[in-house]
Amino acid sequence: MKLLVTGGLGFIGSNFVRYFLRRHTSASIVNLDKLTYAGNPANLKDLDAGSRYRWIKGDITDAATVDRAMKGVDAVVHFAAESHVDRSIIDASAFLQTNVIGTQILLDAALRHEIGRFVHVSTDEVYGSVTKGHSVETDPLEPNSPYAASKAASDLLVRSYVVTHKLPAVITRASNNFGPYQFPEKAMSLMITNFLDDLPFPLYGDGKNVRDWLYVLDHVRGIDTVLRKGETGEIYNIGGSFSCENRELVESVRKIMGKPKDIVRRVPDRKGHDRRYALDCAKLRRLGWRPETEFRRALVDTIGWYRTHDAWWRPLKQKMDFRQYYRKAYGRKR
Repeated sequence: MKLLVTGGLGFIGSNFVRYFLRRHTSASIVNLDKLTYAGNPANLKDLDAGSRYRWIKGDITDAATVDRAMKGVDAVVHFAAESHVDRSIIDASAFLQTNVIGTQILLDAALRHEIGRFVHVSTDEVYGSVTKGHSVETDPLEPNSPYAASKAASDLLVRSYVVTHKLPAVITRASNNFGPYQFPEKAMSLMITNFLDDLPFPLYGDGKNVRDWLYVLDHVRGIDTVLRKGETGEIYNIGGSFSCENRELVESVRKIMGKPKDIVRRVPDRKGHDRRYALDCAKLRRLGWRPETEFRRALVDTIGWYRTHDAWWRPLKQKMDFRQYYRKAYGRKR
């Protein structure tokens, strides 16, 4: 099988590329990645370019580049997206361009090239806040951030191509991911790398927002399962094995890393902050998938990875303007 993976230099995409090539020894991957701030060639530096792996630097909103990348592939796994909620609140334009228009261009190309399977990777945030119980795939979409709205729009666009054009597409919706190679602006990776440098971590509001945590390697196994076994037009939730309030997560990381309590700073809550996410994954489990990595072991392993890979994450943080996080933590620039 020959795959086109979009966004394969990002966090989840790069973990998927490495997993898929290792698991399927006769497969090959073309990786189409624009190399935005969150993409990093170092994520896949251990892969030798050759007959089984090729990176094309290009934008999914460029139809000519997408056509060239998709030529001769059997399936598409679409990760490429703008995904940071805080950035979408500041300016949603890039999210609409990449997540909606980029997806539309990929779908049109998939029709032209008669792609046999199109996997669209989405998020549990499209369901909005869940007061009780768990979101199932047939629940209405109620996104509350511009990021989530852009992903909900792309989900509906994929559905329309299945119904109208009979495109053999499926959608996955995953909970909060963590693990190696996560760009250090997301909550888990920011927290760990800040703590390694004895810097504070800003905890939004009362810290009682609930999230479900999914180890990235369990996520990519779920995507692989859907790629091979999923039914056209269906949606599959991919959730983790551990759910908790944000304040409990921060405490767990702080204690494991041996940091003082005052390293956590309460800051005003984020606009439109969803209170709780929770996924029902029974549908995917019926295909034979389940999370295999116990949460605490995955958390300890992830902390260990960042501790021993500071040459990977430190240059990324140095290039970024992290004053926004200090403003949240202190109410002033640092």
